[in-house]
Amino acid sequence: MVAGNERYCEAHQEQVRSYDQQRGTAAERGYDSKWRKAREGYLRKHPLCTYCFQRGYLAAATVVDHIIPHRGDKQLFWDRDNWQPLCKQCHDTKTAKEDGGFGNGS
Repeated sequence: MVAGNERYCEAHQEQVRSYDQQRGTAAERGYDSKWRKAREGYLRKHPLCTYCFQRGYLAAATVVDHIIPHRGDKQLFWDRDNWQPLCKQCHDTKTAKEDGGFGNGS
C-alpha cells in the first residue's frame, strides 16, 4: 500500500533508491548547463511534440529526447540527429517502454 505522497509502496521504495544511486546525478549523466543551453535552443527551433504531431495533435515539446538512448555515450548524447522534441507525457511513455520501468538497471 502506498502511504501519503509516496509514489511507490514500501517494498519498492528501496529498489527505486538503489536504481537512482546507480544511475548517478543528472549532471553526472551529462545534463549540465551546457545541455540546458542546447536543450533550450533546440526547443525554440522545434516547439512541437513529434509523437503528438504524428497523431494529429498539437502539443508543446518540453523535453529533448534521445531517439536512441545514449547510455553514457557522449558522441551519441550530443548528436543532434539523435534528438527529437517531445512533451513530457510522450517522453515518459517512451522511456518506460524502452527501460521496462524503473529498476531495470539498463
